[in-house]
Amino acid sequence: MRQESLEFLKAIVNAPSPSGYEERAAEVYRSYTRPFAHRVDTDSHGNVAAILNPDAGMKIMLAGHMDEIGFIIHYISDDGLLYFSGIGGHDSVIPVGQRIWIHGKQRVPGIIGRKAVHLLEEDERKKKPELKDLWIDIGANSRAQVEEFIELGDVVTFQYEFEHLMNDRATARGFDNKVGSFIVAEALRLLKEDGGLDAGVGVYAVATVQEEIGLRGARTASFGIDSQTGLAVDVNHAVDYPGVSKTRYGALDLGGGPSVIRGANANPVVFKMIRQAGDEDGIPYQVDVAPGGTGTDGNAMQINRAGMAVGILGVPLRYMHTPCELLSLTDVENCARLMAAYCRRVKPDTDFTPKLG
Repeated sequence: MRQESLEFLKAIVNAPSPSGYEERAAEVYRSYTRPFAHRVDTDSHGNVAAILNPDAGMKIMLAGHMDEIGFIIHYISDDGLLYFSGIGGHDSVIPVGQRIWIHGKQRVPGIIGRKAVHLLEEDERKKKPELKDLWIDIGANSRAQVEEFIELGDVVTFQYEFEHLMNDRATARGFDNKVGSFIVAEALRLLKEDGGLDAGVGVYAVATVQEEIGLRGARTASFGIDSQTGLAVDVNHAVDYPGVSKTRYGALDLGGGPSVIRGANANPVVFKMIRQAGDEDGIPYQVDVAPGGTGTDGNAMQINRAGMAVGILGVPLRYMHTPCELLSLTDVENCARLMAAYCRRVKPDTDFTPKLG
């Protein structure tokens, strides 16, 4: 991966951006895309669109959400402990004992506490903890001391950042799905720098908001852009580690290339065009099957207005919704290449109507 792209990836995954609080990641995205986009827009919901050929009649929407899971402070006790709710889906085992950042008037370090194992009753030891049984300790001894720096509604993230592992693999908090925002930006850069995009086709590379709490940003962005076709990109579950059944979930391997969804949430013409792009350009990919709607921005995009011809790409990911998500950087690069290759094959008169033959 070129150094400038790698620095952008690090910056956007490290930027704290729980759903509804995406401003820091949005600023990273805007700063990176401005030099090669014809226009960069931010709507009132917070979605950021970097655009090529904004006056073109045929529009392609590329969507990768920039929000991440996190926590939000909802109560501060008199003795200075903070109680919190989850933003997005959490495995309640993971927060116990973690170091966190509270993003208040300044960034404040803290830890997530629970009764020590020695003090748990026998039945408590057998149960999975719930978020309501946990609290945040910043070392304060009163509510007044906490409120010098922290307010109700401030958000919390784990103290984990991007780290390169062996081979082409990396780990970070928030790959889900700030890597998607990275991919749509990179696809736009490839189209601008390498060419091949029809002058009659406009591309809207959107870093969407609030996906983790209901695909909310993709709904409003899709309505506003009103594109004929679009590609959503998200992480999806790598099925190449112990205890996960390929006969139940299908095969999806880290390093095997980006995934391309086939099923009801994917327009069949778009699916064929993506496969053709991968085959002709020598870009590896894996077919992923989804029998119905998906939990991705592609679901909201497909049913926008009178319907959008949607394709869904994915990056295989291990340990989703943990602070140590793991992926292949080569898969990430190939996903951006595949997305750009699809855009080059769309023409002003492309017909996305499903039909036999």
